[in-house]
Amino acid sequence: MKAHFLGIADLTDVPDVAVVVDVMRAFTVAAWAFAKGAGRVVLAESLEDALALKALRPDWVTLKDGSPAPGFDLVNSPALLQNTDLSGRTVVQRTTAGTVGALAVKDAPLVLCASFVVAEATAGLLRERASREVTFVVTGGSGRAEEDLACAEYIAGRAGGDAVDAGPYLRRAAESRSAAELTQGVREGSSPDDVAFCLELDRFPFAMAAAVEDSLMGLRQVTPAASLPA
Repeated sequence: MKAHFLGIADLTDVPDVAVVVDVMRAFTVAAWAFAKGAGRVVLAESLEDALALKALRPDWVTLKDGSPAPGFDLVNSPALLQNTDLSGRTVVQRTTAGTVGALAVKDAPLVLCASFVVAEATAGLLRERASREVTFVVTGGSGRAEEDLACAEYIAGRAGGDAVDAGPYLRRAAESRSAAELTQGVREGSSPDDVAFCLELDRFPFAMAAAVEDSLMGLRQVTPAASLPA
């Protein structure tokens, strides 16, 4: 498998397979939303679009980066999501990197959204597809966020069937600028505990596939066949 690692601004063509990586924190949060019972995660184009969807569907749950704001129910923090019951709910997520990256490749035949918590399941789906080329969209830091690049490289190695030691990749993420900012409380709408949640390798057995449904880009859980019980 040939892997390409690009920032959002570097995308020029529609890839056949795209893996959009946002470790800290969009796609760790999305995975936790599913774990808390959400049936679907909708990726909003803007904060205004998220609020418009909420106005049309008051039972949907809105989530954003940064500090709490009127009209939004949750912030983009896995730690602060722990006491939230999302059973059967649709979550509308808008962030400054992850959701933007996914929407940038929405026309790709296969879009997976990933972080360390769903790394092996994501790699498993790529192995099942036997894709010759995969574009990894490194969403943070204009394509240079160390935690996203480390996760992308780890998944690429596992997707290629290599026995990869996750330790060095997790250490790179733990020592990243994003991890330091979260630990120091620099980012609003976060918890210092977010870093630990974001570095919990393979916490969930599912991957997250994104596709356009009813004009909205949405995430749903997908479980690789290899991980299903016999």
